[in-house]
Amino acid sequence: MLGQLEARGVSEVAAAHMVASLIETSLRGIDSHGINLFSHYCAAAQSGRINLDPKLKITATSQSLAILDADWTYGHHAGAFAMDYAQKVAAETGIGLVNVVNSSHFGSAAYFALRAARSDFLAFAFTNADSLVKAHNAAESFFGTNPICFAAPMNNEDPLCLDMATSAVSWNKIKNYRRESRPLDPGWAFDKDGLPVTDPHAAVSLAPSGSYKGFGLGLMVEVLCSMLTGAPIGRDLAPMYENIAQRRNISHSFIALDISRIRGVGHFKSQLTEMAVRIRMMRKLGVENVMVPGDPEKKAFYHRVSSGIPVSEAVHENLRVLHPTIDSVINLSLEL
Repeated sequence: MLGQLEARGVSEVAAAHMVASLIETSLRGIDSHGINLFSHYCAAAQSGRINLDPKLKITATSQSLAILDADWTYGHHAGAFAMDYAQKVAAETGIGLVNVVNSSHFGSAAYFALRAARSDFLAFAFTNADSLVKAHNAAESFFGTNPICFAAPMNNEDPLCLDMATSAVSWNKIKNYRRESRPLDPGWAFDKDGLPVTDPHAAVSLAPSGSYKGFGLGLMVEVLCSMLTGAPIGRDLAPMYENIAQRRNISHSFIALDISRIRGVGHFKSQLTEMAVRIRMMRKLGVENVMVPGDPEKKAFYHRVSSGIPVSEAVHENLRVLHPTIDSVINLSLEL
């Protein structure tokens, strides 16, 4: 995969972060933001949407705050750079916040939050996105899926990680269902008139998670990302899949908090792990285990790291066109 990007002129570091994010995300079972998107990102590089040789510029605005001009690189590259800088600042001051402008789709927010939590920071990652989520009591969209991600280190396992869109589902999940003409679950999406729909081909907007609560959380993410920097809000961003040559000007926000400035990291991790174990041990209803955020992804990773990443036939064909030897690193499955 790296070779395909480098053949298109993508810088080595940008390509490395993008591929690492896609593979980790697919291994964690998040198919909407994993290797399914590789062909789209290749097209974005070829079209001019992505700057092939970006010059990232970080400007510190205080001891703990900074703004990163991503110079139109992949969001995966910009986000990793920003979160690493936030950790460096947090190690010096206790907390680091980096806002990113002039960026693009950054894939899974967990890639960045886990990056910091694995180094014993509390971590948050946010991004705005183009307008796809129906505003509460409106017929049309205003905010994007505007995800919230929080990660915290644990003992003897990967960090706890809550990574959630402020919509009921992601738009890429709708596209996965559309690709196979599978009916959507009720309550996921709406048509052009703002009416509930289960036909994936008729869906034009998504339901906010928890009705007005998800709408409010989406607004909060918009403030953290675009309002703090003066970047365009979701309503004014170019769509991800239309006019692939158009640059999108997405903005992100990353926070790292140094736990050791508040209490011993070891004690924190032990208490968090104990709490997670107590939750997991609770009496369950039905066959599914009681879980904490991130458990389904840990389970998927354990299975996929040995059995491979399943993809749909359509995605498999797209990947094979770009990478003829892709069958050596993924398994074909028609179950997605």
